[in-house]
Amino acid sequence: MDGMVAVPPRQAQSAAGPQSEPGPGPEPGPEPGSESASAGWTSSSGRAGRFGVAFAAVWLVFLVDSLREAWSVAWGDRHAVAGWVGVVATLGFAVAYLAIFADVRSRRRRLSPPSPRRAWAMLGVLCALMAVMVTAIGQAGSAAVVYVVVVAVMTLPTRWAAAVTAALAVLVEWSGHVVPGWSDPEGLAFAVCTASFAMWGVSQLMLRNLDLLRAKEENARLAVSDERNRFARDLHDILGHSLTVITVKAELANRLLDVDPARARAELDDLERLSRDALADVRRAVQGYRDLTLPGELARAREALRAAGIEADLPHSTEEVPSEARELFAWTVREGVTNVIRHSGASRCTVRLGATAVEVRDDGDGCSEPAGSGHGLAGLRERAAAAGAVLVTRALEPRGFCLSVAMRSR
Repeated sequence: MDGMVAVPPRQAQSAAGPQSEPGPGPEPGPEPGSESASAGWTSSSGRAGRFGVAFAAVWLVFLVDSLREAWSVAWGDRHAVAGWVGVVATLGFAVAYLAIFADVRSRRRRLSPPSPRRAWAMLGVLCALMAVMVTAIGQAGSAAVVYVVVVAVMTLPTRWAAAVTAALAVLVEWSGHVVPGWSDPEGLAFAVCTASFAMWGVSQLMLRNLDLLRAKEENARLAVSDERNRFARDLHDILGHSLTVITVKAELANRLLDVDPARARAELDDLERLSRDALADVRRAVQGYRDLTLPGELARAREALRAAGIEADLPHSTEEVPSEARELFAWTVREGVTNVIRHSGASRCTVRLGATAVEVRDDGDGCSEPAGSGHGLAGLRERAAAAGAVLVTRALEPRGFCLSVAMRSR
Protein backbone atom coordinates (compact mmCIF):
# COMPACT_ATOMS: atom_id res chain seq x y z
CA MET A 1 0.00 0.00 0.00
CA ASP A 2 2.83 2.32 -0.87
CA GLY A 3 1.53 4.12 -3.91
CA MET A 4 -1.62 5.96 -4.86
CA VAL A 5 -3.48 6.96 -7.98
CA ALA A 6 -6.17 9.60 -7.84
CA VAL A 7 -8.99 11.05 -9.86
CA PRO A 8 -8.90 14.83 -9.97
CA PRO A 9 -12.53 15.74 -9.32
CA ARG A 10 -12.56 18.65 -11.72
CA GLN A 11 -10.11 17.17 -14.20
CA ALA A 12 -12.25 14.02 -14.36
CA GLN A 13 -14.24 15.81 -17.03
CA SER A 14 -13.29 15.78 -20.69
CA ALA A 15 -14.94 16.08 -24.06
CA ALA A 16 -15.07 12.33 -24.31
CA GLY A 17 -16.62 11.88 -20.89
CA PRO A 18 -15.49 11.19 -17.33
CA GLN A 19 -12.23 9.53 -16.52
CA SER A 20 -12.27 6.19 -14.68
CA GLU A 21 -8.98 6.15 -12.86
CA PRO A 22 -8.32 4.62 -9.43
CA GLY A 23 -8.71 6.75 -6.34
CA PRO A 24 -5.99 8.07 -4.05
CA GLY A 25 -5.19 4.91 -2.13
CA PRO A 26 -2.38 2.51 -1.33
CA GLU A 27 -0.95 -0.06 -3.67
CA PRO A 28 0.01 -3.54 -2.47
CA GLY A 29 3.55 -3.46 -1.18
CA PRO A 30 6.11 -6.21 -0.88
CA GLU A 31 5.96 -8.72 1.91
CA PRO A 32 7.42 -7.55 5.22
CA GLY A 33 10.97 -8.62 5.68
CA SER A 34 11.46 -9.62 2.05
CA GLU A 35 14.40 -8.64 -0.09
CA SER A 36 12.24 -6.41 -2.25
CA ALA A 37 10.96 -4.62 0.82
CA SER A 38 14.30 -3.11 1.58
CA ALA A 39 14.61 -1.75 -1.92
CA GLY A 40 11.15 -0.12 -2.12
CA TRP A 41 9.10 1.96 0.26
CA THR A 42 9.65 -0.30 3.25
CA SER A 43 12.55 -1.15 5.49
CA SER A 44 14.14 -4.58 5.59
CA SER A 45 12.49 -5.22 8.95
CA GLY A 46 9.05 -4.92 7.40
CA ARG A 47 8.23 -1.56 9.02
CA ALA A 48 6.88 1.26 6.92
CA GLY A 49 9.76 3.05 5.25
CA ARG A 50 10.39 6.77 5.37
CA PHE A 51 9.22 7.44 1.83
CA GLY A 52 5.86 5.65 1.82
CA VAL A 53 3.82 8.54 3.23
CA ALA A 54 5.81 11.07 1.18
CA PHE A 55 4.97 9.12 -1.95
CA ALA A 56 1.29 9.10 -0.96
CA ALA A 57 1.45 12.87 -0.42
CA VAL A 58 2.15 13.37 -4.13
CA TRP A 59 -1.46 12.44 -4.91
CA LEU A 60 -2.76 15.27 -2.77
CA VAL A 61 -1.99 17.48 -5.76
CA PHE A 62 -5.65 17.13 -6.69
CA LEU A 63 -6.53 19.27 -3.69
CA VAL A 64 -4.65 22.18 -5.27
CA ASP A 65 -7.83 23.46 -6.94
CA SER A 66 -9.56 23.57 -3.57
CA LEU A 67 -6.61 25.34 -1.97
CA ARG A 68 -6.40 27.85 -4.85
CA GLU A 69 -10.11 28.64 -4.55
CA ALA A 70 -9.82 29.11 -0.79
CA TRP A 71 -6.79 31.37 -1.26
CA SER A 72 -8.58 33.57 -3.81
CA VAL A 73 -11.59 33.90 -1.51
CA ALA A 74 -9.32 34.77 1.45
CA TRP A 75 -7.68 37.61 -0.49
CA GLY A 76 -10.93 38.90 -1.94
CA ASP A 77 -12.85 41.87 -0.72
CA ARG A 78 -15.71 39.73 0.60
CA HIS A 79 -15.79 36.53 2.68
CA ALA A 80 -12.12 36.77 3.68
CA VAL A 81 -12.79 34.86 6.89
CA ALA A 82 -14.48 32.05 4.99
CA GLY A 83 -11.50 31.92 2.64
CA TRP A 84 -8.99 31.54 5.44
CA VAL A 85 -11.19 28.92 7.07
CA GLY A 86 -11.17 27.10 3.74
CA VAL A 87 -7.38 27.28 3.54
CA VAL A 88 -6.98 25.88 7.05
CA ALA A 89 -9.61 23.19 6.46
CA THR A 90 -8.00 22.10 3.18
CA LEU A 91 -4.54 21.87 4.72
CA GLY A 92 -5.99 20.09 7.75
CA PHE A 93 -7.76 17.63 5.47
CA ALA A 94 -4.48 16.84 3.68
CA VAL A 95 -2.63 16.32 6.97
CA ALA A 96 -5.45 14.14 8.38
CA TYR A 97 -5.53 12.03 5.21
CA LEU A 98 -1.77 11.42 5.36
CA ALA A 99 -1.95 10.55 9.06
CA ILE A 100 -4.77 8.06 8.42
CA PHE A 101 -2.91 6.62 5.46
CA ALA A 102 0.23 6.12 7.58
CA ASP A 103 -1.76 4.56 10.43
CA VAL A 104 -3.65 2.09 8.21
CA ARG A 105 -0.47 1.21 6.33
CA SER A 106 1.44 0.55 9.52
CA ARG A 107 -1.36 -1.54 11.03
CA ARG A 108 -1.73 -3.69 7.95
CA ARG A 109 1.97 -4.42 7.91
CA ARG A 110 1.56 -5.61 11.50
CA LEU A 111 -1.40 -7.74 10.37
CA SER A 112 -3.76 -5.73 12.60
CA PRO A 113 -6.20 -3.60 10.58
CA PRO A 114 -8.03 -0.80 12.43
CA SER A 115 -11.11 -1.65 14.45
CA PRO A 116 -14.55 -0.59 13.13
CA ARG A 117 -14.84 2.10 15.81
CA ARG A 118 -11.47 3.54 14.85
CA ALA A 119 -12.33 3.37 11.14
CA TRP A 120 -15.57 5.29 11.62
CA ALA A 121 -13.73 7.87 13.73
CA MET A 122 -11.21 8.39 10.92
CA LEU A 123 -14.02 8.85 8.39
CA GLY A 124 -15.79 11.22 10.75
CA VAL A 125 -12.75 13.48 10.95
CA LEU A 126 -12.36 13.59 7.16
CA CYS A 127 -16.09 14.18 6.58
CA ALA A 128 -16.10 17.02 9.13
CA LEU A 129 -13.14 18.70 7.45
CA MET A 130 -14.73 18.21 4.01
CA ALA A 131 -17.95 19.77 5.30
CA VAL A 132 -16.00 22.81 6.52
CA MET A 133 -14.27 23.08 3.11
CA VAL A 134 -17.58 22.95 1.24
CA THR A 135 -19.18 25.45 3.61
CA ALA A 136 -16.25 27.87 3.27
CA ILE A 137 -15.42 27.71 -0.44
CA GLY A 138 -18.38 26.00 -2.03
CA GLN A 139 -18.30 23.36 -4.74
CA ALA A 140 -14.49 23.43 -4.96
CA GLY A 141 -14.37 21.76 -1.58
CA SER A 142 -16.11 18.67 -2.94
CA ALA A 143 -12.76 17.56 -4.39
CA ALA A 144 -12.12 15.93 -1.02
CA VAL A 145 -14.92 13.40 -1.52
CA VAL A 146 -12.67 11.04 -3.51
CA TYR A 147 -10.20 10.81 -0.59
CA VAL A 148 -13.03 10.11 1.85
CA VAL A 149 -14.26 7.24 -0.33
CA VAL A 150 -10.77 5.78 -0.60
CA VAL A 151 -10.32 5.82 3.19
CA ALA A 152 -13.73 4.16 3.57
CA VAL A 153 -12.65 1.31 1.29
CA MET A 154 -9.30 1.03 3.10
CA THR A 155 -10.77 0.78 6.58
CA LEU A 156 -14.38 -0.50 6.45
CA PRO A 157 -15.89 -3.88 5.57
CA THR A 158 -16.94 -4.15 1.92
CA ARG A 159 -20.68 -3.72 2.50
CA TRP A 160 -20.20 -0.57 4.58
CA ALA A 161 -17.64 0.85 2.15
CA ALA A 162 -20.09 0.29 -0.72
CA ALA A 163 -22.82 2.03 1.23
CA VAL A 164 -20.60 5.04 1.96
CA THR A 165 -19.52 5.22 -1.68
CA ALA A 166 -23.09 5.09 -2.96
CA ALA A 167 -24.24 7.72 -0.45
CA LEU A 168 -21.43 10.14 -1.31
CA ALA A 169 -21.88 9.63 -5.06
CA VAL A 170 -25.60 10.40 -4.78
CA LEU A 171 -24.88 13.40 -2.54
CA VAL A 172 -22.34 14.83 -4.99
CA GLU A 173 -24.68 14.42 -7.95
CA TRP A 174 -27.69 15.75 -6.08
CA SER A 175 -25.92 18.81 -4.65
CA GLY A 176 -24.58 19.82 -8.06
CA HIS A 177 -28.13 20.16 -9.36
CA VAL A 178 -29.86 21.51 -6.27
CA VAL A 179 -27.47 23.85 -4.40
CA PRO A 180 -27.74 27.42 -5.79
CA GLY A 181 -24.58 28.56 -7.57
CA TRP A 182 -23.23 25.05 -8.10
CA SER A 183 -22.71 23.64 -11.58
CA ASP A 184 -23.29 20.17 -12.96
CA PRO A 185 -20.51 17.93 -11.46
CA GLU A 186 -20.15 16.29 -14.91
CA GLY A 187 -18.83 12.87 -13.98
CA LEU A 188 -17.61 13.49 -10.42
CA ALA A 189 -20.05 10.89 -9.05
CA PHE A 190 -18.80 8.39 -11.64
CA ALA A 191 -15.21 9.21 -10.69
CA VAL A 192 -16.07 8.55 -7.02
CA CYS A 193 -17.50 5.13 -7.91
CA THR A 194 -14.58 4.11 -10.14
CA ALA A 195 -12.05 5.26 -7.55
CA SER A 196 -13.87 3.23 -4.92
CA PHE A 197 -13.98 0.13 -7.12
CA ALA A 198 -10.27 0.42 -8.00
CA MET A 199 -9.32 0.85 -4.36
CA TRP A 200 -11.48 -2.15 -3.43
CA GLY A 201 -9.53 -4.29 -5.90
CA VAL A 202 -6.24 -3.12 -4.43
CA SER A 203 -7.51 -3.80 -0.89
CA GLN A 204 -8.58 -7.33 -1.83
CA LEU A 205 -5.11 -7.96 -3.23
CA MET A 206 -3.58 -6.72 0.01
CA LEU A 207 -5.89 -8.95 2.05
CA ARG A 208 -4.82 -11.97 -0.02
CA ASN A 209 -1.20 -11.03 0.65
CA LEU A 210 -1.94 -10.81 4.36
CA ASP A 211 -3.57 -14.25 4.25
CA LEU A 212 -0.43 -15.61 2.57
CA LEU A 213 1.72 -14.05 5.28
CA ARG A 214 -0.44 -15.59 8.00
CA ALA A 215 -0.26 -18.98 6.29
CA LYS A 216 3.53 -18.67 6.03
CA GLU A 217 3.76 -17.82 9.74
CA GLU A 218 1.53 -20.79 10.61
CA ASN A 219 3.67 -23.12 8.50
CA ALA A 220 6.78 -21.85 10.25
CA ARG A 221 5.15 -22.42 13.64
CA LEU A 222 4.15 -25.96 12.67
CA ALA A 223 7.67 -26.66 11.41
CA VAL A 224 9.09 -25.57 14.77
CA SER A 225 6.53 -27.73 16.58
CA ASP A 226 7.39 -30.75 14.43
CA GLU A 227 11.09 -30.24 15.09
CA ARG A 228 10.43 -30.05 18.82
CA ASN A 229 8.45 -33.29 18.68
CA ARG A 230 11.21 -34.98 16.69
CA PHE A 231 13.84 -33.89 19.18
CA ALA A 232 11.69 -35.01 22.13
CA ARG A 233 11.23 -38.41 20.47
CA ASP A 234 14.97 -38.77 19.82
CA LEU A 235 15.77 -37.76 23.39
CA HIS A 236 13.26 -40.29 24.73
CA ASP A 237 14.74 -43.06 22.58
CA ILE A 238 18.31 -42.24 23.60
CA LEU A 239 17.80 -41.65 27.32
CA GLY A 240 15.11 -44.31 27.74
CA HIS A 241 17.52 -47.03 26.69
CA SER A 242 20.58 -45.65 28.48
CA LEU A 243 18.86 -44.91 31.78
CA THR A 244 17.17 -48.32 31.78
CA VAL A 245 20.54 -50.06 31.46
CA ILE A 246 22.06 -47.79 34.13
CA THR A 247 19.18 -48.60 36.51
CA VAL A 248 19.53 -52.34 35.97
CA LYS A 249 23.29 -52.23 36.50
CA ALA A 250 22.92 -50.11 39.62
CA GLU A 251 20.50 -52.68 41.09
CA LEU A 252 22.87 -55.50 40.17
CA ALA A 253 25.86 -53.73 41.71
CA ASN A 254 23.90 -53.13 44.90
CA ARG A 255 23.03 -56.82 45.16
CA LEU A 256 26.63 -57.88 44.46
CA LEU A 257 28.24 -55.40 46.83
CA ASP A 258 28.39 -57.86 49.76
CA VAL A 259 28.51 -61.09 47.74
CA ASP A 260 31.07 -60.32 45.01
CA PRO A 261 32.78 -56.96 45.53
CA ALA A 262 35.02 -57.39 42.47
CA ARG A 263 32.09 -57.89 40.13
CA ALA A 264 30.19 -55.09 41.86
CA ARG A 265 33.16 -52.79 41.20
CA ALA A 266 33.12 -53.85 37.53
CA GLU A 267 29.43 -53.06 37.32
CA LEU A 268 30.07 -49.64 38.86
CA ASP A 269 32.77 -49.02 36.28
CA ASP A 270 30.24 -49.93 33.60
CA LEU A 271 27.78 -47.49 35.18
CA GLU A 272 30.30 -44.66 34.85
CA ARG A 273 31.01 -45.55 31.22
CA LEU A 274 27.33 -45.86 30.37
CA SER A 275 26.51 -42.52 31.96
CA ARG A 276 29.29 -40.88 29.95
CA ASP A 277 28.00 -42.55 26.79
CA ALA A 278 24.48 -41.33 27.53
CA LEU A 279 25.76 -37.79 28.02
CA ALA A 280 27.63 -38.01 24.72
CA ASP A 281 24.48 -39.31 22.97
CA VAL A 282 22.46 -36.39 24.30
CA ARG A 283 25.10 -33.93 23.12
CA ARG A 284 25.10 -35.48 19.67
CA ALA A 285 21.30 -35.31 19.55
CA VAL A 286 21.36 -31.64 20.52
CA GLN A 287 23.92 -30.94 17.82
CA GLY A 288 21.74 -32.70 15.28
CA TYR A 289 24.09 -35.60 14.56
CA ARG A 290 23.10 -39.20 13.95
CA ASP A 291 25.66 -41.59 15.41
CA LEU A 292 23.51 -44.72 15.41
CA THR A 293 24.71 -47.99 13.87
CA LEU A 294 23.05 -51.38 13.74
CA PRO A 295 26.16 -53.34 14.92
CA GLY A 296 26.62 -50.88 17.77
CA GLU A 297 23.00 -51.29 18.90
CA LEU A 298 23.30 -55.09 18.82
CA ALA A 299 26.43 -54.90 20.97
CA ARG A 300 24.71 -52.59 23.45
CA ALA A 301 21.64 -54.82 23.51
CA ARG A 302 23.74 -57.89 24.28
CA GLU A 303 25.44 -56.13 27.19
CA ALA A 304 22.18 -54.66 28.54
CA LEU A 305 20.40 -58.04 28.42
CA ARG A 306 23.32 -59.71 30.16
CA ALA A 307 23.25 -57.11 32.91
CA ALA A 308 19.49 -57.64 33.34
CA GLY A 309 19.91 -61.42 33.63
CA ILE A 310 18.06 -62.07 30.37
CA GLU A 311 19.38 -64.67 27.94
CA ALA A 312 20.22 -62.98 24.64
CA ASP A 313 19.85 -64.61 21.23
CA LEU A 314 21.19 -61.96 18.87
CA PRO A 315 22.60 -62.07 15.33
CA HIS A 316 26.35 -61.73 14.91
CA SER A 317 26.24 -60.19 11.44
CA THR A 318 24.33 -57.34 9.79
CA GLU A 319 25.72 -57.77 6.29
CA GLU A 320 22.40 -58.64 4.63
CA VAL A 321 20.65 -55.48 5.84
CA PRO A 322 20.72 -52.75 3.15
CA SER A 323 22.18 -49.39 4.12
CA GLU A 324 18.88 -47.50 3.77
CA ALA A 325 17.24 -49.75 6.40
CA ARG A 326 20.07 -49.91 8.94
CA GLU A 327 19.23 -46.79 10.92
CA LEU A 328 15.56 -47.76 11.25
CA PHE A 329 16.47 -51.32 12.27
CA ALA A 330 18.97 -49.95 14.81
CA TRP A 331 16.21 -47.83 16.39
CA THR A 332 13.95 -50.91 16.40
CA VAL A 333 16.54 -53.01 18.23
CA ARG A 334 17.11 -50.22 20.75
CA GLU A 335 13.42 -49.67 21.45
CA GLY A 336 12.52 -53.37 21.47
CA VAL A 337 15.32 -54.42 23.82
CA THR A 338 14.67 -51.45 26.12
CA ASN A 339 11.01 -52.47 26.46
CA VAL A 340 11.94 -56.11 27.08
CA ILE A 341 14.20 -55.08 29.95
CA ARG A 342 11.79 -52.56 31.46
CA HIS A 343 8.37 -54.16 31.07
CA SER A 344 8.34 -57.80 29.99
CA GLY A 345 9.72 -59.80 32.93
CA ALA A 346 11.18 -62.14 30.29
CA SER A 347 14.00 -64.65 30.71
CA ARG A 348 14.96 -64.76 27.03
CA CYS A 349 15.09 -62.21 24.21
CA THR A 350 15.59 -63.02 20.54
CA VAL A 351 16.44 -60.60 17.73
CA ARG A 352 16.11 -61.68 14.10
CA LEU A 353 17.49 -59.64 11.20
CA GLY A 354 16.69 -59.91 7.51
CA ALA A 355 17.14 -57.85 4.40
CA THR A 356 13.67 -56.32 4.73
CA ALA A 357 12.62 -56.93 8.34
CA VAL A 358 13.79 -56.97 11.95
CA GLU A 359 12.04 -58.74 14.84
CA VAL A 360 12.47 -58.57 18.62
CA ARG A 361 10.83 -61.41 20.61
CA ASP A 362 10.65 -62.26 24.30
CA ASP A 363 9.02 -64.90 26.49
CA GLY A 364 7.64 -62.49 29.04
CA ASP A 365 4.14 -61.63 30.13
CA GLY A 366 3.00 -60.60 26.65
CA CYS A 367 3.20 -56.83 27.02
CA SER A 368 6.51 -55.10 26.39
CA GLU A 369 5.11 -51.64 26.98
CA PRO A 370 2.31 -50.75 29.36
CA ALA A 371 -0.89 -49.23 28.05
CA GLY A 372 -0.89 -45.45 27.92
CA SER A 373 2.89 -45.05 27.93
CA GLY A 374 3.61 -45.72 24.28
CA HIS A 375 5.89 -42.79 23.55
CA GLY A 376 8.70 -45.10 22.43
CA LEU A 377 6.56 -47.22 20.13
CA ALA A 378 4.78 -44.12 18.83
CA GLY A 379 8.13 -42.58 17.92
CA LEU A 380 9.29 -45.82 16.30
CA ARG A 381 6.05 -46.03 14.33
CA GLU A 382 6.64 -42.51 13.01
CA ARG A 383 10.18 -43.43 11.98
CA ALA A 384 8.94 -46.55 10.23
CA ALA A 385 6.26 -44.66 8.33
CA ALA A 386 8.78 -42.02 7.24
CA ALA A 387 11.09 -44.77 5.92
CA GLY A 388 8.31 -46.57 4.06
CA ALA A 389 8.04 -49.43 6.57
CA VAL A 390 5.35 -50.81 8.83
CA LEU A 391 5.55 -51.59 12.57
CA VAL A 392 3.63 -54.59 13.95
CA THR A 393 3.26 -55.69 17.59
CA ARG A 394 1.57 -58.91 18.70
CA ALA A 395 1.31 -61.25 21.66
CA LEU A 396 2.80 -64.73 21.31
CA GLU A 397 1.33 -68.05 22.45
CA PRO A 398 1.55 -69.39 25.09
CA ARG A 399 3.37 -66.28 26.34
CA GLY A 400 5.62 -63.59 24.99
CA PHE A 401 5.61 -60.49 22.87
CA CYS A 402 6.89 -59.70 19.37
CA LEU A 403 7.87 -56.34 17.88
CA SER A 404 8.69 -56.27 14.17
CA VAL A 405 9.39 -53.66 11.51
CA ALA A 406 9.22 -54.61 7.85
CA MET A 407 10.04 -52.55 4.79
CA ARG A 408 7.23 -52.30 2.26
CA SER A 409 7.92 -53.84 -1.12
CA ARG A 410 8.56 -51.35 -3.89
